[in-house]
Amino acid sequence: METKHYDIIVVGGSIGGVLAAFSSAKSNLKVALIEETRWIGGQLTNQAVPSDEHRWIEEFGCTATYRRFRNRVRDYYRNHPHFNKEVAKNPYFNPGAGWVSRIAHEPLVSLKIFYEMLNPYLESKQIELFLETKVISAETDNDMVKAVIGKNLKTKEKTRFTGTFFIDGTDIGSLLPLTNTEYVTGAESKAETNEPHAPLEASKYDMQPVTWVAAIEFAKGENHTIEKPPYYDYFNSVVMDFAAGVKKLSWEYPGLKRGQKERGSLFGHEGINLFTYRRIINSAYFTDDYVKNDVTILNWPQNDYHFGNIYESPDAEHHYMMAKELTKSVVYWLQTEAPRENGLKGYPEIKLRGDVTGTEDGLAMAPYIRESRRIKALHTIYEQDISALTNDSLPHVWDTVGVGSYHIDMHMTTVSHTFFYDHSWPFEIPLGALIPVRMKNLLPACKNIGTTHITNGCFRLHPVEWNIGEAAGYFADYCMKLNKTPQEVYQDKSLVQKFQSMLEKNGFELHWPKDKVHAI
Repeated sequence: METKHYDIIVVGGSIGGVLAAFSSAKSNLKVALIEETRWIGGQLTNQAVPSDEHRWIEEFGCTATYRRFRNRVRDYYRNHPHFNKEVAKNPYFNPGAGWVSRIAHEPLVSLKIFYEMLNPYLESKQIELFLETKVISAETDNDMVKAVIGKNLKTKEKTRFTGTFFIDGTDIGSLLPLTNTEYVTGAESKAETNEPHAPLEASKYDMQPVTWVAAIEFAKGENHTIEKPPYYDYFNSVVMDFAAGVKKLSWEYPGLKRGQKERGSLFGHEGINLFTYRRIINSAYFTDDYVKNDVTILNWPQNDYHFGNIYESPDAEHHYMMAKELTKSVVYWLQTEAPRENGLKGYPEIKLRGDVTGTEDGLAMAPYIRESRRIKALHTIYEQDISALTNDSLPHVWDTVGVGSYHIDMHMTTVSHTFFYDHSWPFEIPLGALIPVRMKNLLPACKNIGTTHITNGCFRLHPVEWNIGEAAGYFADYCMKLNKTPQEVYQDKSLVQKFQSMLEKNGFELHWPKDKVHAI
């Protein structure tokens, strides 16, 4: 087995993983970036989820690199020979005109931009990329990671990666159990966190649902009905008694409060318009009939998989498969049984778009993960730290390394079936949440930081994950240059302040302008 040595080993090519590799390489470190799928970019690419962002994103509230990313997305469409020039004149145009995102766009556009960011380092071999490679084991000693073993999923060949720092950029915190890093899963108890919404008893398996996203087109006058999925009858029979008696496959879905239900429809003739919700291609924005039909992302309440977990649970592999089957069943229901606005049933015009997701079946390469394993950190972020119910003004932390904003958004969990949507303040990201309580050379790069089950609900969004990963790469370099562990740096406020100054020089926003924001 070959051994390769790097300064930084980034395990997982999520948004945060890519940015950790980028900022490490920018700091003149040699980096290995290891990703299980064929695409780097996580939520934006292999999970096919358009950016969820806060309301101030066009003006402030993200890193400079994230702002450049957003500009490059728009530039891609502006420079497209068939994109409507009048639309492109609007500096804030939304490419797909989806209403959940201010910059809804195709996964392949994100992928292209990620490679444009990394290419100078890939060409110089400062970053070496290992796709379709899964880390299967790790070597540790004296509270440090010494090496990880990666297995190529196609050739089955194994490689031993040694490094000075290891960064977990996986969406489920895969490196944490392999390295015996202390971590938490599921819901903490009220006694542990004192959070207003925490349950009385902890439940390590009570997690937010995954969603296996699909890309669908509405092809007028055509029939693209898929073969009936094997578990269709099962999912079509599910009635959620714990959610106002809503059928899993229906236009109804649980409301924001228990006992309530909401309603949608494909094109908004009743309730919300689900097709435009996450639309990523708007045919009206293209000229010369270059794009025939609109394309949207199927990431709706109907295909949230709340039946079990795809990691930690003994039946994880079964649920991994069933999450995909649920989405196929939702597609088949839409094509054959969904009530139409004209009183008929079924939209056979719905066509799965594998060219959009990079797959044969039109489903994303990987499931969208809302909740990860989370490190036990030097600073745990609690609901009462950011909630609008417990804070009268904008909260601050002394060790901020960035900012983010989103509601506390809890999709229906897998055990207690808890779900809610609550108000929060725009928040700062504490450096202490990126530092494990014990491990000296491991850092998290995405939603595996020291949040709780509840606060993860607003720290999991694209620009926040981007900020976390970018900060993790810079922090690893900072610790290496000082020859200190993250814990040692954290104990010295002057060193933390110097790191914060370095981040600001690299385009990080560490605080919100208090006169321009409010609780949401």
